[in-house]
Amino acid sequence: MKYYAGIDLGGTFIKCGIIDEEGKLIAKDKIPTEKENGFQYIANKMSDLALSLANKMNVKLHGIGIGSPGTVNSQKGVIVYSNNLDWDNVPLAELIKQRINLPVKVTNDANAAAIGEQFCGAGKEYSDMILITLGTGVGSGIVIEGKLFEGYRSAGAEIGHSVIHVGGEKCTCGRRGCFEAYASATALIRQTRRAMERNHNSAMWRLCDRLENVNGRTAFDGLRDGDKTAKRVVNTYIRYLAEGIANLCNEFRPQAVLLGGGICAEGDTLLRPLKKLVNERLFGGTKYAPVQLLTASLGNDAGVYGAARLVMVSC
Repeated sequence: MKYYAGIDLGGTFIKCGIIDEEGKLIAKDKIPTEKENGFQYIANKMSDLALSLANKMNVKLHGIGIGSPGTVNSQKGVIVYSNNLDWDNVPLAELIKQRINLPVKVTNDANAAAIGEQFCGAGKEYSDMILITLGTGVGSGIVIEGKLFEGYRSAGAEIGHSVIHVGGEKCTCGRRGCFEAYASATALIRQTRRAMERNHNSAMWRLCDRLENVNGRTAFDGLRDGDKTAKRVVNTYIRYLAEGIANLCNEFRPQAVLLGGGICAEGDTLLRPLKKLVNERLFGGTKYAPVQLLTASLGNDAGVYGAARLVMVSC
């Protein structure tokens, strides 16, 4: 049995898991990133964490895979740019190899999560699938015929920055009307706050007495409480989400679209109307090439599984 380390590098924590070639996670741990100490320090910490977990389980590592935030040149293992880490052109794979003489592969963290879901999660029955993560932004990973699609120089697949409303909300990327500016958890919170400011009689004020305390559940909780303002917020948010997903389906026609992030905990309250709207917008209808809409199943471990799988298939 061969074993691989999968590392999910974040701005706050470094998560690492040891996964065997059959996809079983046998050990995992996390440590603070401490990004203020610089990339060499972090590379050393990642190497040491992977080795210590392998030694703890008394197994030999055959490779290390890494999912990192930002733009990644996966061919060279270089973090081209990551605002989460304040990194520019960091040769992460080479730094790890200098400390541990093993194969090292690096990709974007959302790409790693997509590979993880396709390997061991909700996407394992599909050779063509897209993972969309709804969090602070909208992350994405695209798998076509079982292989990760990254675009030219690994800089593509940024579906959060496709425009669904020309001249709309300002996005963090500088453009206006991006999918991310309407369908992220951040966008939902902003939409909820605006609705509450317009209607001080909304039940959402009872559920959340200060705008600062609004979160991604507030509007859904208000909907369940029978509040009309909350219902409008949820319906509008789901409509935005459906437009972005339908665009992807018409462009790539995957077998399945998987949704990840805390909003997915809403279950059928989110999925039922979302599926209906997406299906209504599918080019050519649903009979010939239907698209399944599912929630991701690996949670915060998806990136760890995917990073390990990334190096597994390259060795």
